Amino acid sequence: MAIANGNTPESNVDVLIVGAGPAGLMMAEWMAKCGINARIVDKRGTKIFNGQADGLQCRTLEIFDSFDFGHRAWIESNHMLEISLWNPDSQGVIHRSDRIPDTIPGISRFQQVVLHQGRIERFFLDSIASCSDIKVERGVMPTGLEIDESKAEDNDAYPIKVTLRHPSEEEATPKQSSTSTNGSSIQDGLFRSNLAPDDTQDLIAAAALADAANTTEIIHAKYMLGADGAHSWVRNQLGFKLEGDSTDYIWGVLDIVPITDFPDIRMRCAIHSASSGSVMVIPRENKLVRLYIQLTTADKTNGGARVDRSKVTPDIILQSAQRIMAPYTITYPYNLGWKVANVVKGISDRSILKTYQSERRKIAQDLIQFDHKFSRLFSGRPAKDIMDEEGISMDTFKDAFQKGNLFASGIAVEYSSSVLVVKPSAYSGVGAVSQKLAPGIEVGKRMPSVKVLNQSDARPSHFQELLKSNGSWRVVIFPGNVKNAIQKQRLGSLGERLASSDSFLKRFTPPGARYDSVIELLTVHAAPRQEATVFDFPDVFRPFNDVEGWDYWKIFVDDESYHEGHGELYRTFGIDPQEGCSVIIRPDQYVSYVGKMDAYEDMEDFFSGFMVSQISSKGAAGSERADTDVSVAVI
Repeated sequence: MAIANGNTPESNVDVLIVGAGPAGLMMAEWMAKCGINARIVDKRGTKIFNGQADGLQCRTLEIFDSFDFGHRAWIESNHMLEISLWNPDSQGVIHRSDRIPDTIPGISRFQQVVLHQGRIERFFLDSIASCSDIKVERGVMPTGLEIDESKAEDNDAYPIKVTLRHPSEEEATPKQSSTSTNGSSIQDGLFRSNLAPDDTQDLIAAAALADAANTTEIIHAKYMLGADGAHSWVRNQLGFKLEGDSTDYIWGVLDIVPITDFPDIRMRCAIHSASSGSVMVIPRENKLVRLYIQLTTADKTNGGARVDRSKVTPDIILQSAQRIMAPYTITYPYNLGWKVANVVKGISDRSILKTYQSERRKIAQDLIQFDHKFSRLFSGRPAKDIMDEEGISMDTFKDAFQKGNLFASGIAVEYSSSVLVVKPSAYSGVGAVSQKLAPGIEVGKRMPSVKVLNQSDARPSHFQELLKSNGSWRVVIFPGNVKNAIQKQRLGSLGERLASSDSFLKRFTPPGARYDSVIELLTVHAAPRQEATVFDFPDVFRPFNDVEGWDYWKIFVDDESYHEGHGELYRTFGIDPQEGCSVIIRPDQYVSYVGKMDAYEDMEDFFSGFMVSQISSKGAAGSERADTDVSVAVI
């Protein structure tokens, strides 16, 4: 670290992450897994308490599992299996009107769960520490941002200059509680705890924060990622603003250990009252229950004026819940990272960064539109009968609720055509792209999962478990029945192309790197497992290493397991065992391409569209890059 002007330290970093909530930690996780020189800073201090977004959708758990800590969340969380819908009867008394599964059966091997956000952050922190030296630097806030546009296209330059200030511990630890009318202390819910095993690290961090208070430093970065929340400092510095329509409805949130005679308190519930609003019940871990409670938008005692949000207390929120749930009583005593990592490592050119906005912007817009629609459906008065046009139809609400679950789960996310997603007939650079070869593996969506067996030892695994989030692309070959002479010959020809010295598998892998560090080759065949061995496959499908020997964890089979049934992958995905197919899967488990099993040229054209050759004509690794224009600061 250099010293500027004799007193202000300066240093270089490839990636600077601002914000250490779940989004920032997800970015740091990708940097750690991919070996990127990165720093992550957060203006909050060391001791923080309560969570906000504690629900984990099934797709989130799939991602956590790919980072190797999904099991920790699964064990500790409260699992939500059923949703109970409560609506008023003809007399205005709420009753259970329906029950539906919380997660649509069959869409994932996981279901929706709820877990304290601090625990989620702790899993990220432990995972990051296990594979890198990246640590969250708390009590550090950015105060200045400069971008040297003249250096933006220089891959070795650090065009972003950020001034960081270390505030005092008091500044970095905002107020965390208030007092209710009965004198009890109420946490305000804005802050959370990482729930460290003990306080030692917190005390050390607090001491370091005190020593560095009111000092500054300057960071020079290649890329800067803003993950600092709704009121993002990074967003504001770049001239953007948060957009979206506000709602007329006011909602309160309570986390309580409930004392109640409401029979479904340990199930997720959507409760509509006749005239007092709505409640969403979310059962949590450790006997806790979270209540999302609709508050009246107008104060009848004040001439119908809107409720003053600043005067909403926990007692007022609870009283509203009691009115809605009457006659029952109630009281009380957590896509961008891998793309940046691939560019920083020199594996991909910068063109892939443009896909972040094109892919996620539409998803965000769809989410805002759905949230706006659903909040009005949930907040509206239930219809009294079919002639009540001003009321909300409960059939309409139920349908929206189920569709919303599918959307919110992430399973329904679909990316449009781009350099990273080859839709059929939409990408002129790739020829024989055919969704018909595998209708169950949809291009642009996340790779679905069923059980497969390892060819060498018969161990069953969910296919998604093979797709670890380590920055690697996957080329998956489904050769069908390899005992068929035609299929075996096609697979042999493909193996020769893949093993050639100028194969894309070798051309885009840095010299000296592991053979599967950039593009991993996986195979799932459909012949009876006991009639085949790994040695029936060309060497490239089972790489050999002088130290580790043959790689037995690349070839799998769609067959019956001894104890866990048959995944029936080929039938589930609609793949013809006499034809097969090939699939390219991105590092984030989304499907980029589906084509013929032996369509080597198509696969090569795809990777050549954005990847950087590691073997140039001059013999220098990583010297070829596409000349693209892309912003160097990303939110």
